[in-house]
Amino acid sequence: MNIKEDQIIGELVAQDYRSASVFKKYGIDFCCQGNRTISDACIPMKIDPQSVIKDLGSANQVQHSNATDFTSWPLDLLADYIEKIHHSYVKEKTIEIKPYLDKICRVHGEKHPELFEINKHFNATAEELAHHMIKEETIVFPQVRMLVKAKRDSSAIEKPSFGTIQNPIQVMMDEHTAEGERFRLIAELSNNYTPPEDACSTYKVTFALLQEFEEDLHLHIHLENNILFPKAIELEKTMQ
Repeated sequence: MNIKEDQIIGELVAQDYRSASVFKKYGIDFCCQGNRTISDACIPMKIDPQSVIKDLGSANQVQHSNATDFTSWPLDLLADYIEKIHHSYVKEKTIEIKPYLDKICRVHGEKHPELFEINKHFNATAEELAHHMIKEETIVFPQVRMLVKAKRDSSAIEKPSFGTIQNPIQVMMDEHTAEGERFRLIAELSNNYTPPEDACSTYKVTFALLQEFEEDLHLHIHLENNILFPKAIELEKTMQ
């Protein structure tokens, strides 16, 4: 792949998810801010774009037979996948992580007051994501499935009450940005999920779970922002 500085980050990751590890290495947000070019993302961080491009080229040469090409999936299947895999993950892990955070706040909070901030941010994320996923499951995803069915059956589709699918999608993307920022703060407060020397086993497990949660959230948002949403908007345009 001939990668250039003016290419869009999200599109590169959509084409080959191995690119995500490179952007993560440089601290470049490829999901919530994936609509920037490589050059635009590098400037504020004072990173040499050519270094990023070189690493992207190396990553893309590595053979990964298990890499999933989500861009080739039908949109209704991708919506089902996100709901069954990523939404289920969020629901399951928030229940698991909350008691751990409460416990380490009680035991270690006096010496590590940043834990209370981490707990506050995670609880806010859990609450906001719960509402966010309901909106996706009851508004956005059903409309995606309806568009796919109408296209397949060559049938007309009624105009939804929200006008165009771009309207709820924009709301979802704004909410993605807010949660991405909240988890950036969690990562910063936790020293990138590095437990202190006096951390107990629960402390270490909690940080590992938070890091895993963030990584899954990044993939979750990437699949929506960079693949599902733009393709759904384009599909709707072809139906009009």
